[in-house]
Amino acid sequence: MGTPEDEDGEGVQRPAYGRDVEMNLFDAVRAQSSNPVQPVKLGANDSFCFHCHKGVSCWNVCCHGADITLPPYDILRLARYLHLTPAEFLEGYTVPAEHAESGMPVVKIKMSGGDGKGACPFMDEAEGCRVYDFRPSACRYYPLGLISVKMKDAEAKEDFHFIVREDHCRGHAEAKTQSVAEFRKEQGVERYEQINRGWIDVLMKLASWRSLGGVMGKEPSAQVRQMFFMVSTDVERFRRFVFDSRFLQIYAIPEEALELAAKNDEALLQLGFDWLKNVLFNEPTLEMHEKVLQDAIARARTEAGGV
Repeated sequence: MGTPEDEDGEGVQRPAYGRDVEMNLFDAVRAQSSNPVQPVKLGANDSFCFHCHKGVSCWNVCCHGADITLPPYDILRLARYLHLTPAEFLEGYTVPAEHAESGMPVVKIKMSGGDGKGACPFMDEAEGCRVYDFRPSACRYYPLGLISVKMKDAEAKEDFHFIVREDHCRGHAEAKTQSVAEFRKEQGVERYEQINRGWIDVLMKLASWRSLGGVMGKEPSAQVRQMFFMVSTDVERFRRFVFDSRFLQIYAIPEEALELAAKNDEALLQLGFDWLKNVLFNEPTLEMHEKVLQDAIARARTEAGGV
């Protein structure tokens, strides 16, 4: 993990987040494989052999006991396809979990069987995935893993891939060769990455802060965890929060952006990620109304013993 540094230029100690932080949210590694990751960094033009199809001898094996974390856009897409509200989808198809690196609440697909090692609820033994066009990010990436790293003093994060080679998988023995870029396009991961990126950024920074005891040296409160979970899992509940609470009395959201968020779930997710960054890390992702800002400054001065 990184060491503290004055990232904001205002004497506030921030962690050099991402120096060694790796977010393998989409690595699709299953617990039953002892060492499935091949530690070779793959770029967009690097090629690998893999082909999953009905004729492969391990057909559907990877759809049993899979450990699939669902980012916000994945939940949104699956709920839409199944004609469910996000809350209904969570209740019927997921189990609560904790993201190990950040300690934040997330959800995973609920596998069948008392030990969670059974089939995915979306799997058909004969035909395979019943929600294939709406399948989660982790399923789209497999057998690639994705790592996003931000080095200290770097201007942007760097994404790279690696191969996940599990004992049961025979897709690696198939003759089909493709580049990482070709595979990503075929699997349709770009849109998922684009929408989920803000959420991943929050988790990355929380994971780094945790090495120092939490944000500002404190573990996130129960309320903060609830806020994170609401944005991550239930876009309808977050929309009610934005439009039916004091949210718009506090934040000065441009009218055009507000109109879009009122009817577009993807836009609302981006607003949610910006709100989390503002609340959790004091990032200037959202603008407060002038009076709210002045009152906050006045309170801060009073608490600091100023005038």
